[in-house]
Amino acid sequence: MLLILNGPNLNRLGLREPGVYGSQTLEDLERQCEAWGAELEMSVTCRQSNYEGQLLEWVQDAEEQGFTGLVINPGALTHYSYALRDAIAGQRLPVVEVHISNVDAREEFRHQSVTAAVCRGKISGLGFSGYRLAMEYLAEVLE
Repeated sequence: MLLILNGPNLNRLGLREPGVYGSQTLEDLERQCEAWGAELEMSVTCRQSNYEGQLLEWVQDAEEQGFTGLVINPGALTHYSYALRDAIAGQRLPVVEVHISNVDAREEFRHQSVTAAVCRGKISGLGFSGYRLAMEYLAEVLE
């Protein structure tokens, strides 16, 4: 059972910087992740919050709620949230960090991820397909 978390501003997909993030919405992404989950025979729950504390609680509670893996796009929290980093590091589930845009080809401040080091891996710049790759990886390691 996979938990897919999307952080701040990802609720604005389709409206926010379509040249960077595309024209598809968060709802489109969630439907796609659910479809990919069905193909992988994995249950998928998608959540989004603009609030760091809510994301922390979801990460901290994931294992207790029966989730076996986590895909997270922390949004801008990627670059400075040591609290989120510690929450990820403090649980036992495999976690993959995903970014829709290629953060390394953008502004300098986006090049640093404080969360990636405590994740199994980081996928960046592949659009929504990055979520699928993360889900496929987790399906493989959770077999």
